[in-house]
Amino acid sequence: MTMQRILKLVILAFPFSFPVYADRNLAGDEIIVLSEPIRDSSIDTSLQFSSRLQNDPVLNYVPELASGQPGHSAAELAQVSTDNLWQRIRNGYAMPEVDSPYTATHEAWYAARPDYVRRMVERSQRYLYHVVVEVEKRGMPTEIALLPMVESAFNPQAYSKSHASGIWQFIPSTGKNFGLKQDWWVDSRRDVTAATDAALTYLQKLHLMFGTWDLALAAYNAGEGTVSRAIARNRQQGLPTDYNSLPLPPETRNYVPKLQAVKNIMTNPELYGLNIQSIPNRPYFTKVTAPQQIDAHLAAKLAEISFEEFSSLNPEYNRPVLTASGSAHEILLPIGAAETFKTNLEAYDKPLVSWQTYHAKRGERMANIARKFGIPLAELRNVNDLPSRDNLIMARPLLVPMDNGGKADANIVLAEHVDVAEPAIAKAEPTQIIRHKVSGNDTLLSIAKRYKLSTQQLMAQNQLKSSKLKPGQILNVASGPASINKTVVASSANRKAEISKTKLVSSKKKQRYIVQRGDTLESIARKFDVARDELQRWNKISGSRIVPGAILTIAKPDQA
Repeated sequence: MTMQRILKLVILAFPFSFPVYADRNLAGDEIIVLSEPIRDSSIDTSLQFSSRLQNDPVLNYVPELASGQPGHSAAELAQVSTDNLWQRIRNGYAMPEVDSPYTATHEAWYAARPDYVRRMVERSQRYLYHVVVEVEKRGMPTEIALLPMVESAFNPQAYSKSHASGIWQFIPSTGKNFGLKQDWWVDSRRDVTAATDAALTYLQKLHLMFGTWDLALAAYNAGEGTVSRAIARNRQQGLPTDYNSLPLPPETRNYVPKLQAVKNIMTNPELYGLNIQSIPNRPYFTKVTAPQQIDAHLAAKLAEISFEEFSSLNPEYNRPVLTASGSAHEILLPIGAAETFKTNLEAYDKPLVSWQTYHAKRGERMANIARKFGIPLAELRNVNDLPSRDNLIMARPLLVPMDNGGKADANIVLAEHVDVAEPAIAKAEPTQIIRHKVSGNDTLLSIAKRYKLSTQQLMAQNQLKSSKLKPGQILNVASGPASINKTVVASSANRKAEISKTKLVSSKKKQRYIVQRGDTLESIARKFDVARDELQRWNKISGSRIVPGAILTIAKPDQA
């Protein structure tokens, strides 16, 4: 045993006085767990099947596997043995050990929180086998299969303040780049199989770009642009360009050491005073074809599993109805429940969907709609992601229960709700940015009044330290079309030319972002996948304070 390991054990032997934290991801964002399932009062509660749920879902749903088990290849089944899954993972380790003081810090953090580790391992038992198999298929080190422990503690409902979601914590833009659909109906960043495939593809791409797994992991955390720029800076200064030598953000410097800490703990948990439960080295779930539309609660009942169990395997669905654009789609079920679902579905002769589309009128009261369809107002809001206001802001389709006397469409309309899973990015683009040239008679107050802004907003948008202006000075003025005083522009043609010019600059060279209330430099940097120090450099910000309403310049990667 090395002296470093002995020192670690001595440290771990002392009682810890760490405060109790909420679950957080590595960037420090508090993870919001959307654990409450959508209540479905419209489901036929008279429908009952025998329940075979027991305390150990793995043993319950994974009987002795036969070579003909549907959904799994012979080669995959041949690897199933009496060994537990942890041993299989250990056998595939291929990443160099990380020598970092951060590793001991994270080991101590986990060792001081045995309940946290227990919950993480319990959640992982549903997904880890699948991740390991996919990692092995690609010839990747099996340490990669432990990465969701760092990202989300294997919680598919994890959602961070930087809008990252799922066990792999994809932000909206990166998720879309790798084909993860995000709309009103589904968020495929939470789809365990789709997100795993996307994450491993992304990591392989990063490994090809940077040549080592530690740099690939750093780029997964901070963005490939951040790592590329750090390497370029070190290279220009004649410095080493390995992971430990790069000037990376603090969370990225901690990222690989934290994975090393997880690896150490899962390899030798007894050294840290932890008891890690074994996970069978066999598949937990399989894919099953489902009808084009079916209630989520009904699907769980037909499979004879709890709704909680069903949701944990199909967390990507945002609504109480599972729906697809084609004639059918695939859902995940525990292996032992797959045939049960098929058998019960064939024998089920009632409607598969208890929801329908209702086209609300502009200004129609939500309370009236709830009464019309016999649904609690809170549930109507929850099912349709409506704000807690009484009046609907605009005409829109809603999901409502069927057969309650209101006029509604019998079928669920798929095309009505799209691309609403990225609200933060949608708010980021200002409606218009006008470049105003200061004349000799202009004052800060007169310009602000013209554009229906306060002087504080105008100063914030242009990072002005005083109210003094110089003739010929250019001010950027951000405002919506409704709030712009049209008399400030000499002609419609000139106005269109200015707006067109601004849009051209934004699309080809850089973006402009209006700071929202609650924004920080760190959150904006994560939102646009850039480094905080670069954000400060582009906007000549020396400290960390930013003011709501300020306009920040975001350079594109090739301009950074």
